[in-house]
Amino acid sequence: PRNFRLLEELERGEKGIGDGTTVHEGRIYQLKLFCDKDYPEKPPSVRFHSRINMTCVNHEMGLVESKKFGLLANWRREYTMEDILTQLKKEMAASHNRKLVQPPEGTYF
Repeated sequence: PRNFRLLEELERGEKGIGDGTTVHEGRIYQLKLFCDKDYPEKPPSVRFHSRINMTCVNHEMGLVESKKFGLLANWRREYTMEDILTQLKKEMAASHNRKLVQPPEGTYF
């Protein structure tokens, strides 16, 4: 069966999430949101392909750890992929992440 909600979200296009007031200014990050057949009942998995240093991202694999990222830990059906990206942007700007030294641009997990 087709998941029309997922199709609608994908049609909204690519998202830019870098924050211009942090060490992330001017960077472009590649990440993958994987939605299985249970989406939107269950959250997608979120994994950075580009290396990034954030407290909610596993430093070996780039996976956004749901227990450290409230939106995934407390997922509700009405949340969207755009909500995830918006919350990641807020996390980048949070005091515990905004000044962390970042890996060189162009490096990947």
